[in-house]
Amino acid sequence: MTTIPDTADTVVKASHVPGPLQGSWTYADWEALPADSNRYEIINGVLYMTTAPHSFHQWIIRRLERFIGIPAEDAGLAYSFSAPIGVIMPGCDPVQPDYVVVLQQRSDLFRAGRIYGVPDLIIEVLSPGTRTYDERIKLPAYAAAGVPEYAIIDPQNRTVSLRRLEVPGRYAAPIITHEAEVLTFACLSSINVHVRDLFTGAPDTSL
Repeated sequence: MTTIPDTADTVVKASHVPGPLQGSWTYADWEALPADSNRYEIINGVLYMTTAPHSFHQWIIRRLERFIGIPAEDAGLAYSFSAPIGVIMPGCDPVQPDYVVVLQQRSDLFRAGRIYGVPDLIIEVLSPGTRTYDERIKLPAYAAAGVPEYAIIDPQNRTVSLRRLEVPGRYAAPIITHEAEVLTFACLSSINVHVRDLFTGAPDTSL
């Protein structure tokens, strides 16, 4: 049985959850899980569980919506969603990224309350308990699934690390954007985000 640390936004292999052996979990098994306060994801048949995030993490997600999601929607460019929403891709069935962007011309990916297919952009926000998961497990999984752009926001260092597919299954070296710089995504090239705006004004920046 896996022991769950008593900290916010921590990822564990959910071996304590009743169901198949790790490595054999499927989307159907995920659909049968009870609704609770945790986020469950399956990568290569392994069930992972993330506990509730810190308020600073949630603040950053709200800022993503303000500076990316709403402008993209207003311009008729894309749809965006924050977790929890199931994204079903090869080897990731499902994952629930912190933030997902799908271009409007690919609206057929939305069916039955899920996203069936590869989004144009996925963003994850690091916390001390998710760093290894986001950087070492999700990164290769997203590359293998063919996610064109994968950004990791690091609240501790106030940076955004953006990776773009170099060849199928592999990302190029990350583009690191610092707090005083402007971030732009290939899928939303007309929208510029000042990195500092993702963090400014939060009432609590504890990690």
